[in-house]
Amino acid sequence: MTSAAAATSFVCTRCGTEAPARPETLACPACGDTLELRTAPARLDGASLEGAGVWRYRDFLPVDDPVSLGEPTTPLVAGRWAHRDVIFKLEGAQPTGSFKDRGAAVLVSWLAENGVEHVADDSSGNAGAALAAYCARAGITCDLYVPADTPPAKLAQMEAYGARLVRVPGPRSASTEAVRAASDSIYASHSRSPLYTAGTQTFAWELWEQLGRRVPDALVAPVGGGSLLLGALRGFLALRAAGLVERLPRIMGIQTSACAPLALAVAADSPDPLPVEPAPSDAGGILVARPARGRELLAAVAATSGTVVAVPESDVLATCGALARKGFFVEPTSAVAVAGLDLLVREGLLGTGETVVVALTGHGLKVPPAGSG
Repeated sequence: MTSAAAATSFVCTRCGTEAPARPETLACPACGDTLELRTAPARLDGASLEGAGVWRYRDFLPVDDPVSLGEPTTPLVAGRWAHRDVIFKLEGAQPTGSFKDRGAAVLVSWLAENGVEHVADDSSGNAGAALAAYCARAGITCDLYVPADTPPAKLAQMEAYGARLVRVPGPRSASTEAVRAASDSIYASHSRSPLYTAGTQTFAWELWEQLGRRVPDALVAPVGGGSLLLGALRGFLALRAAGLVERLPRIMGIQTSACAPLALAVAADSPDPLPVEPAPSDAGGILVARPARGRELLAAVAATSGTVVAVPESDVLATCGALARKGFFVEPTSAVAVAGLDLLVREGLLGTGETVVVALTGHGLKVPPAGSG
């Protein structure tokens, strides 16, 4: 069967230039900006949806032969936080323990269909683990350029899948520079590939179904590179284009004060992320000083009347512990979103009675307490 969303071309997010959909193409040939996938609209209203998780929506993904590890429909769990009702979506239930499996499943499937045998990426942990796992499943060789201070548990997971690790000293950005200097493999970039956000848009479709074919008033999630929020927004936009919803949720991104280029930009009303130098943080998964899709993220937030805020670094581990005592064992990066919920409520940015979904993006075993410093 041929997918209804066959990847025919990429289109530039800034100037609109089209480029062929090829594994090696990650930037606009005209202006150098980021690309997105041009596909047919996702008409979920008339779809025959079968199974669960990412591949329930395979007719609307640019893949004919999925590489799967049994991705589930991740749970929604009602809870109380900041004296209000909230709904947690537990993305740690994915096969490798984080939402990154959504993007990796679609990207690796597409790369395999295009005959790719060797890939590389840079990652501080979760994206690398997901890529390594799906590459192992597909029989693709995987090199991962990782910050030298990546938590040991995440390094062990990546190596267990057979990835070759290249430890890079210095800040997170040094790993990106190192992998881009390597020229012997396809750069399977989770921050730049249009196929990655094609995968994360399934978060929105899944959530829409779980909420009785409606969208929440607000979606709150930690944000670094932004692949979850951008993918989710594109999924919600597809629902609106199909006439299945009338409005979009407000997109609420949460950063830590240790690295907040997007939150600072929102505060300054800047269309581009502001330059920062990351400080040490327990939330290593979002220490992205120069997000490749930062301009897109800020535009997405503005388009939904959302915001990006930064929480004090001192709140991260305290929130992590408080969540565990409610039964939610998450890594510190996930806890950032819940700490942000406190801030959003205090500042009156979430209305009483609104449906608020908080993405708990990664399982606690990713960075257990002994390795979270």
